[in-house]
Amino acid sequence: MDRYPDISDHGLIGDLQTAALVSGDGSVDWMCCPRFDSPSVFAALLDAERGGYFRIAPDTDDYVSRQLYLPDTGMLITRFMTPDGVGEVTDFMPIAGVVATDRHRLVRMMRTVRGTMRFTIDIRPRFDYGRMPHKLELSSDGAVFAANGLELTVHPVGVAERDRDLQRDGDDLHIARTLQEGQIAGVVLESQGGRPTRLPVAELERLGADTARYWRDWVNASTYRGRWRETVARSAITLKLLTYAPTGAPVAAPTAGLPELTGGERNWDYRYTWIRDGSFSVRALLGLGYVEEAASFRRWLRDRTVESSGTSSGPLKIMYRVDGSSDLTEETLDHFEGWRGSRPVRIGNDAADQLQLDVYGEALDALHRADSQGHGMAYEGWMSIARIIDWLCEHWDQPDEGIWETRGGRKDFTYGRFQCWVAFDRAIRLAVGRGRPGDIARWTTERDNVYRQIMSQGWNPRTASFTQHYGSDVLDASLLLMPQLGFIAPTDPRWLSTLDAMDRELVSDSLVYRYNPAASPDGLLGHEGTFSLCTFWYVDALTDAGRLTEARLVLDKMLTYANPLGLYAEEIGLTGEQLGNFPQAFSHLSLINTAVRLNHRLDHGVHATVA
Repeated sequence: MDRYPDISDHGLIGDLQTAALVSGDGSVDWMCCPRFDSPSVFAALLDAERGGYFRIAPDTDDYVSRQLYLPDTGMLITRFMTPDGVGEVTDFMPIAGVVATDRHRLVRMMRTVRGTMRFTIDIRPRFDYGRMPHKLELSSDGAVFAANGLELTVHPVGVAERDRDLQRDGDDLHIARTLQEGQIAGVVLESQGGRPTRLPVAELERLGADTARYWRDWVNASTYRGRWRETVARSAITLKLLTYAPTGAPVAAPTAGLPELTGGERNWDYRYTWIRDGSFSVRALLGLGYVEEAASFRRWLRDRTVESSGTSSGPLKIMYRVDGSSDLTEETLDHFEGWRGSRPVRIGNDAADQLQLDVYGEALDALHRADSQGHGMAYEGWMSIARIIDWLCEHWDQPDEGIWETRGGRKDFTYGRFQCWVAFDRAIRLAVGRGRPGDIARWTTERDNVYRQIMSQGWNPRTASFTQHYGSDVLDASLLLMPQLGFIAPTDPRWLSTLDAMDRELVSDSLVYRYNPAASPDGLLGHEGTFSLCTFWYVDALTDAGRLTEARLVLDKMLTYANPLGLYAEEIGLTGEQLGNFPQAFSHLSLINTAVRLNHRLDHGVHATVA
């Protein structure tokens, strides 16, 4: 299993249209091109033999490596320490901009900072998830890999050691460079980059300076000045790296197929935009002062409400591609063995057609937050919202698949009902507060009906708690949002009793499980780790309940589970390992929300209002 580094042993780089994961041994193990949701060109993360990779490392096995980010940037440095010298590889992608393009540059700059180091470079792309053979065209100025219309051009950087320093290895490429202390060389891999060109080192340094300036300017625009500033900044950069700039839509993660249980079947494709995740990101972005990013997603969300392309899912689908299209047919890559044998490896996502009623509450809450900060909506946008709320009046009282996208059949999930209450409540506020037309009397009636139903059927007197679905004894961490979104007071006896039950059954030394799949079968085999998102929600609930000292301790404990770069996957295993797709936007946006919320309460007291 040494062929597969830990999921956490990677750093993320990107250009706001696609991204790459770089392992601690200098290997690009994952990259899709030209978009997040395009087929992979490097996927050794899912199959060490068939997936393809781009590795730069010392020409020896006797080394120790460490990774760090250039401060306040999305530029990754991998340091190699050998008996003969210390070298660095700086990886970054120059920002592609807000216009969708097929041209993307992966820049890999090598530098020896002490002694001497001989670097070996192996570029072994495998197009279309390893299903498409490619051709290599090699010249004295570089190389071009080509398959089915997609080209990857290799631009060498720096003076060659000899006339032909590029060596063919079948249809792959091998390069070796020996650098003395202070010397720099590198490679630029460019999609649709045309003919290869040998670039001067000064061009590499210019690209690096421009990219660093972009990131530092962006980070400095944040209004957050509280505790955990560096941690929040890293999460904000990560969330930005996972956002498709042409539309403002964040992907849930840049990867597909990474398991929630090693060797298990809970392996999903997260390279899409969930209404839920994107809506929660609005609060995180606004909380840091990133108004334009929040507005970009609001426009993307408005377009989805206007087109109303959902069918079995209702007017909205739960997820889309980054461009707003909705073809997410799920298939299995049977030729991939999966990370450490975790199969099946899935691409696409059939959950896109599930009925998850909670997305309507999450979307309306995001639109209401944007509206309250002066980012209102035009006539067409509001009328589409009104039509969706009219639809919800007819359909809220039915079973759905729930927030966790279970495949064990529809149930009357309490979280879905509670978010329907949020949808009605925020729609009423948007209408009344701005004088917009709508059937406010009907919306008010249905809002109150939802409330009464949850209080009578979502509450279980036997367990003295709100439960996952009606008639169940199972707890569900998603309900931690009930006080935060105003459904119930954080000091209400029913809520405090629910929180106590979660303390006993879902919390494990500060980490929080979503639910117990053994007690509530979800149609899948195996168990899973604790859910990082839920741990941050738990901190929020402790904060709102006035347990500030405990909330701070739980948050500080949670921060120790990040990888050395400050990144989180979806889940954390029994021994602290990262599990699931990596890094996950949900984990990072919830970290931001939690840090902003708790910092405000620590500064202003338990009863301070949090935006």
